[in-house]
Amino acid sequence: MEEPGQLKRAAIDATAGAIAGGISRTLTSPLDVIKIRFQMSLDLKGSGIVQLEPTTSWAVLRSNCSGRSKYTGMLQATKDIFREEGLAGFWRGNVPALLMGMLYNAIQFTVLHKFKTFAAGSSKTEDHIHLSPYLSYVSGALAGCAATLGSYPFDLLRTILASQGEPKVYPNMRSAFLDMVRTHGFRGLYAGLSPTLVEIVPYAGLQFGTYDTFKRWTMAWNWNRSSNSSLTSTEDGLSSFQLSLCGLAAGTCAKLVCHPLDVVKKRFQIEGLQRHPRYGARVEHDAYRNMFHAVCQILQLEGWAGLYKGIVPSTVKAAPVAAVTFVAYEYTSDWLESILT
Repeated sequence: MEEPGQLKRAAIDATAGAIAGGISRTLTSPLDVIKIRFQMSLDLKGSGIVQLEPTTSWAVLRSNCSGRSKYTGMLQATKDIFREEGLAGFWRGNVPALLMGMLYNAIQFTVLHKFKTFAAGSSKTEDHIHLSPYLSYVSGALAGCAATLGSYPFDLLRTILASQGEPKVYPNMRSAFLDMVRTHGFRGLYAGLSPTLVEIVPYAGLQFGTYDTFKRWTMAWNWNRSSNSSLTSTEDGLSSFQLSLCGLAAGTCAKLVCHPLDVVKKRFQIEGLQRHPRYGARVEHDAYRNMFHAVCQILQLEGWAGLYKGIVPSTVKAAPVAAVTFVAYEYTSDWLESILT
């Protein structure tokens, strides 16, 4: 197959990434909404200090809270959201999430391919799989940073819309955008950017680094099983099921390591957000001076468990998102390349 030119290659990566991001975001939106609700579940103590509620029944029994937390488990949260907000509640904030996912993955996969091409000295995808895990990690981290900078306002709006509950503070993305700009200026659209970038470096790096590693291991396993098989490309060597397993494993590993940073990021993103008291107290403006202060406050008021609030729905969401994204990208990219070259 003829090797595509630079612009054509970028168009293939961007289009395949956007399609993959749109598919994965739409399919996994319910898990994302549940995860955000857990991370944003707050309780107002008598002293007026915002403190996270426990999110398990055992934690409620052990705590000094006067009442139960809003969400105590994934099944209970699913039932509550469905009863109070209907089926549409699971896709709350999906428009900015969809736009963010498409734009994020379009930028990420385009930049990733550029960095891997530079590191491998070849633009052929089959040559990229042989890069060292270190170079895969660095390429993924840099691609994640570029994608975050380009799509961050949509991430912020998605978090605000998904965390507000009922009754709605903002009926749609436009009203949230206008209020954010009017209240905080355009800089407000990048609230929480610093902790997000700190989170995305290890997260994207681990996800792409481990994904490439798992692919290499699986290709070697396939080769050992069939000595007469000639693996000339990633798609020829791995089935869609194997690719999805590699994506599941990569997404799980990255999320388990980086989840505390995601919790801190979400706290910065919803500072000052008004919402119904049954969803907990709001995080006041300037509640956290910086990331270090936020971590210290969470540890002091909530303990280590506070940094892992929402870890179950977050991991359950991250694994299929990675699997769907990688499989959709691999096959869409391969299909586009066969058409355009």
